[in-house]
Amino acid sequence: MAVQTIPPRIRWAVDIMDVQPSDHVLEIGCGPGAGAELICERLETGKLFAIDRSESGVDRTKRRCARFVESGRLTVRQIDLATLRVPVKRLNKVFSFNVNLFWVRSCADEVALLHERVVPGGEVFLFYEASRPELVPTIVRKASAALADGGFRVSVVDQKAPPVVGIIGRR
Repeated sequence: MAVQTIPPRIRWAVDIMDVQPSDHVLEIGCGPGAGAELICERLETGKLFAIDRSESGVDRTKRRCARFVESGRLTVRQIDLATLRVPVKRLNKVFSFNVNLFWVRSCADEVALLHERVVPGGEVFLFYEASRPELVPTIVRKASAALADGGFRVSVVDQKAPPVVGIIGRR
């Protein structure tokens, strides 16, 4: 299998998350698996549960990260966040990149689900590639409001090149 590179924007986002070896992480929208690969490389006793609504995203992540699936460090499922069932108060971090759920429609149920399952002090990281800079203020406002309304303390980080914005919700 050819070596797949990890885009700088994904590296930056995972660096911001500061994944610890024992973290339990949920990735929403694992897509091609670049984020999952980088997160799993930082885990030792921790685990990543990656979900995607797309069968192709799940398949791509499983292929790319087969060694982590085989070791038990990574579980990948085709499922929507709204129907996700994981143990309550178990997640240290939640990661998503370019998942529009948090700014295109009401997501109060999904945010409530995350709030119930993220441990006190845990964090939700919503990253967006700012390929359309005119949308960034709307994305930040709506995603921040969704997290704040769900009980998270919100902060925003960004980088200029490549342009990525991150909305962080701390429980």
